[in-house]
Amino acid sequence: MARQLSWWRTRLDWPLLFALSVVVIAGLFTLYSAGEGALGLELAQGARIGAGLALLLLLARVPPMRLRLFAPWAYVGSLALLALVPLFGSGRSARLWLDFGVFYLQPSELLKISVPLIVGWYLHERAMPVRFRDALVCTLLIALPSAMIAMQPDLGTALLVAASGVFALFLAGLSWWLLGTGIALGAASAPLAWWFWLKGYQKDRILTFLDPANDPQGAGWNIIQSSIAVGSGGLTGKAFQASTQARLEYLPEHTTDFAFAVFAEEFGFVGVAVLLLAYLFIVLRTLWIAIEARDAFGRIMAGALGLAFFVYVFVNGAMITGLLPVVGVPMPLVSYGGTSAVTLLAAFGIVLSVRAHHRLAR
Repeated sequence: MARQLSWWRTRLDWPLLFALSVVVIAGLFTLYSAGEGALGLELAQGARIGAGLALLLLLARVPPMRLRLFAPWAYVGSLALLALVPLFGSGRSARLWLDFGVFYLQPSELLKISVPLIVGWYLHERAMPVRFRDALVCTLLIALPSAMIAMQPDLGTALLVAASGVFALFLAGLSWWLLGTGIALGAASAPLAWWFWLKGYQKDRILTFLDPANDPQGAGWNIIQSSIAVGSGGLTGKAFQASTQARLEYLPEHTTDFAFAVFAEEFGFVGVAVLLLAYLFIVLRTLWIAIEARDAFGRIMAGALGLAFFVYVFVNGAMITGLLPVVGVPMPLVSYGGTSAVTLLAAFGIVLSVRAHHRLAR
């Protein structure tokens, strides 16, 4: 027992765990307020956070080498679950979840981990920087699940999954000219996507982003009400459980996509700054762990997960302030969501594994 306690005390990265705890506690307070004191919502999210923390601690004990061996199975299993969504999935505007009776599972969230896992697994013994042939194989591994998620349709999650894979490629030494070529091809295909791929409501979101006042009672409602909530928080906020935008039902999805707007209204600029500093510390600490990693797989995994986490925070923060179109991306560990919370905490379990076993190797 003493040996086990010593392992947890000396091998875990406690600064990272502390920052994660700050975000989780802020998220639980926000949900309690946004849900108007509904304990059912709070207990459900608390149970999911507890499950995620248990998985985090479990994965922290697994050596990165074993995680690498598990990567192909995680990728194939996630794809198999994703393939079941069009047949058995449920959701309001898109089929996103599988109902297992006891809980709902969103398979696309699992790909946020399994995609960088499979890229790291494929590249860990290959020459660095990445050669064109290896980059092409990895692109196919990234594109397959991204396309399947986009067809649900869930374009926001598809782009985030693709970003996590691209970050893994970048950290493996993808040349700038290959990266630039990919970005240029994506930009060139944007008109084709607009005419032949994007759904009507997705086009409306982009047009609304460009001019929210064009339809203030319809498509522009979400961005306008979210901006009002953020702006009305002022310097120190209206105080806990005093969000009028949420309580008067002006702010849509105030426990999920727009939960951060509720937090901003109640805790103001000061509260938002503290929470964003916690997020920034998590990202920088994760990248530092990636730099210190003992092998290519650990460096790719920790770095890709850290950069992807930064993108999640940036996209939701920009979305609620009107700097990006509404894409249905939750604020990590603050918005209500079971699969998202468990998956994110599992991802940090992998980061902690990289850190703990690097220390052990030293």
